[in-house]
Amino acid sequence: MTTVLDGIPEHVRQRAGRIRLAAFDVDGTLTDGRLWFDHAGNESKAYHVQDGLGLRLLADHGIAVALITARDSASARARGKDLRLEHIFINVKDKLACLTALCAQLGISLAEVAYMGDDLADLPAFPHVGLAVAPANGHDWVLGHVHWVTRQRGGEGAARALCDLILEMHGLRPDVLARFGSP
Repeated sequence: MTTVLDGIPEHVRQRAGRIRLAAFDVDGTLTDGRLWFDHAGNESKAYHVQDGLGLRLLADHGIAVALITARDSASARARGKDLRLEHIFINVKDKLACLTALCAQLGISLAEVAYMGDDLADLPAFPHVGLAVAPANGHDWVLGHVHWVTRQRGGEGAARALCDLILEMHGLRPDVLARFGSP
């Protein structure tokens, strides 16, 4: 029987236990990175429902959640609103500055932040956060700069893997399972 913690190094587990804010890039992390445009130039993306539940579970259990994207994305804005997320940052040019300001607002340190990103725009944040994570399909130039690479690809459960790890390391799995009727 496999568990959430299988294959995750102890230092990553310890970092996850200190997280109070989980922040996520959108394109390539919550999506598979592909951008779809219709004939009128309207953008659409696919989001994994399990990732969404993971984000919501974190927020419901007192761990702040933020979406931070460099793109001006109506889709990301709509997804954040759909999930009732409080912290949605669109068209961000400096993700580290955004994270730093949010930490000040929340009264937490960057050491208490998990940040998941997949490409070069995410690099500046990685060395400053408590837990830097990339999905399995993150760009090769990024993968060496994170604490953990998920087995799942962006848009295919990578965000949920991080959410589950944080919930597990905070001892919240029993509460989550009880919410859904499991003994």
